[in-house]
Amino acid sequence: MPQTPPPGPRPQRTPEEIRASIAANQAQLARSLTDLRGEVVAVADWRAQINRHKPKVLVGAAVAGFVIGGGIAALIGRRR
Repeated sequence: MPQTPPPGPRPQRTPEEIRASIAANQAQLARSLTDLRGEVVAVADWRAQINRHKPKVLVGAAVAGFVIGGGIAALIGRRR
């Protein structure tokens, strides 16, 4: 993170210093966007997430199946 300049009048920068600062900021922004894209792709890759957490997903699916199956069985049992 760039440091905040001290309060008070700022020293004048030359046009070349301003251009160099803008170029450095653009390069840093490009790197940050590239890093962010990589992180978003990794988080949004649901197949990789499922493979990484396969035991938990299987247990959750089994529990959901029992709950849904029990609810259906209870509904059908009431009608008879």
